Amino acid sequence: MSDHESGPPEDLEPELAPVRPGEDLDWDGLEGYVRAEFARMDPPILFDPAPMEVAQFPNGAANLTYLLRFTRSSSADPTGTELVVRRPPFGRVAPGAHDMKREYRVLSQLWKHLSTAPRAYLLCEDHEVIGSDFVVMERRTGVVVRSTIPAVMRVHSDVGRRMGFALVDAMADLHLVDPVAAGLRELGKPAGFTERQVTGWRTRWDLVRPEHGPDPEAVSLMDEISHRLLASLPTPSRPSLVHNDLKLDNCQFHLDDPDRVRSIFDWDMTTLGEPLVDLGTLLNYWPDPSDGPDARRVSHEGMAEMGLPTRAEVVQRYHQRTGTDVSAASWYEAFAQWKTAVVIQQLHDRWRRGESTDPRMEFIADRLPLLARSADHLLAS
Repeated sequence: MSDHESGPPEDLEPELAPVRPGEDLDWDGLEGYVRAEFARMDPPILFDPAPMEVAQFPNGAANLTYLLRFTRSSSADPTGTELVVRRPPFGRVAPGAHDMKREYRVLSQLWKHLSTAPRAYLLCEDHEVIGSDFVVMERRTGVVVRSTIPAVMRVHSDVGRRMGFALVDAMADLHLVDPVAAGLRELGKPAGFTERQVTGWRTRWDLVRPEHGPDPEAVSLMDEISHRLLASLPTPSRPSLVHNDLKLDNCQFHLDDPDRVRSIFDWDMTTLGEPLVDLGTLLNYWPDPSDGPDARRVSHEGMAEMGLPTRAEVVQRYHQRTGTDVSAASWYEAFAQWKTAVVIQQLHDRWRRGESTDPRMEFIADRLPLLARSADHLLAS
């Protein structure tokens, strides 16, 4: 297995790290599969016999994402030397979550119609290879922004505001894609979409609901909010492709152009439904100058200092780009806050069961009360 070990951290790019303990895969099996499948492509893509190198993208919270480096032996190879592999987390998976088949279905088609969608090359459903379904896709490089604006981007004027609007524009571009033209008409059922979203996430909440948590009032509020969401469902706008997890660090920007998103990550929940769900998700993570200490979003520390557009400006920009009625934006924002609380409880529950070795997950559910109160406030406004 030593041939597949990643190099020292200082040799890796900022978004890469050695594979976390407990998250290694069968590298020999994976390498054999990738080499064989790419050799069968038309035209064949061949890699040098030198051993595959492996690193991990460690910043995601659920799906496991790895970088594979091969030495290229064919000048016709369109992938260069690098590929990305994504698989679900280890252990119990919530119903409908971490759907690699869905991610492949979307990205094997959408890259032809949307510049921010990377191309998926392979879907493997043989669990003998690495223990789960997984997707192999192209690797794109760019700048990922989390808690600070990287130095390479700070050379641009008004960079935070420009990146914020670029992300809104990228979301609008996705929602304006014709699902029929993209071959994704059967991806979902728009009728009743938002109601199914709420009931589906309520089922997930019931699976991880803490019976003896440190804040029983927050748990009760989470129960109550699910009923209030269902009782106040907005009138649907129009069906479109919905990413379902759009946020600043789920994309990368062009190094030399903060007005352009290079690619969007994490497509495993993409479906056909209500586009304002994506707007609510984005607002859920978006800090605002008007936020007090108790209203801080579940976003990376430092985002509030980036000079991003306000939430009101985000909503207005989206309306201008798509023409969509955004009068119900606060409902979708409340739903996103509540849904995110469910997600962080899922992540903590996986850590509690010993299925995640990520130390961040031990205390991630501490933010659940903040999210529940925020959703409560938004629904009441």
